[in-house]
Amino acid sequence: MLKYVLDVVDLLDDPSASGKSVVDYLDSAAGPEGSGARVTTVQGERGSTDFVLVRIPGSAGRSGGGSARTLGVVGRLGGVGARPEVTGMVSDADGAASAIAAAAKLLDMRRRGDTLPGDVIVATHICPSAPTEPHDPVPFMGSPVDIATMNRHEVTDEMEAVLSIDTTKGNRIINHRGLALSPTVKEGWVLRVADQLGELLAVVSGEPLVTYPVTTQDITPYGNGVHHINSILQPATATAAPVVGLAITSAAAVPGCATGASHESDIATAARYAIEVAKAYGEDRLDFHDEVEFDNLVGRYGSLAHLQTLGRAQES
Repeated sequence: MLKYVLDVVDLLDDPSASGKSVVDYLDSAAGPEGSGARVTTVQGERGSTDFVLVRIPGSAGRSGGGSARTLGVVGRLGGVGARPEVTGMVSDADGAASAIAAAAKLLDMRRRGDTLPGDVIVATHICPSAPTEPHDPVPFMGSPVDIATMNRHEVTDEMEAVLSIDTTKGNRIINHRGLALSPTVKEGWVLRVADQLGELLAVVSGEPLVTYPVTTQDITPYGNGVHHINSILQPATATAAPVVGLAITSAAAVPGCATGASHESDIATAARYAIEVAKAYGEDRLDFHDEVEFDNLVGRYGSLAHLQTLGRAQES
């Protein structure tokens, strides 16, 4: 996996990085068939970004009329660079790098004949000149487009579960370098950490499982005026599918707009984990949540789907 990560980091650490250059790379990994990846350029108030989405068909995937489940892998970030304010690839790019590396590996596996049972849909966006914004305790990366736009282009109805990968270093809550797993979030509910996902992360990383706390405000949409740890669980505001955040973390608070702060080995571990989750999920060996338990919670306490919205406006 490290080979793919090194290629992707080299690709993204470039002022001319674009969705097209990423798709060209994915096409080369896929071989003569091509990757089928598509690019959508979206103009926002603070610039533009290229959304990249690629579906890797499974041997028994939905796209071919099969019954194997579809996993979504979202590389969440504000931008891969913050030019002209800073020079080089920023820490915030790790989520995109992990997702693209995982997609390249899956396409290469498929070219060689190792096809997963279920479809895997990988989505992220590429912006080498994103804005920055203030945040406590360290500055965040902003984005040329808002979260709702990101969700429209990165979260699809076909995704039956979503693994959201994001740099989560700009906080004092996770004091650990490596990876940390969130509880499962579904339709406004913060559910327990999925045992099977946790066990798999320990196997892939070779380290004891590390999780992190998720608050109610973290799973509400951006724009409601409350503090969020970051955007890692924002896909949960746009789907009824269960969402789990895979945080790439550090032992110290690191700004998202810092350069020289990406660790290729951690990005590679995140990408390897995404592939192992895709294998197990498509084979029905792993679930993101307990459906019976979730239905019981909703039956007893009602829907919390209103937390997926901006809610009521406060009266002045």
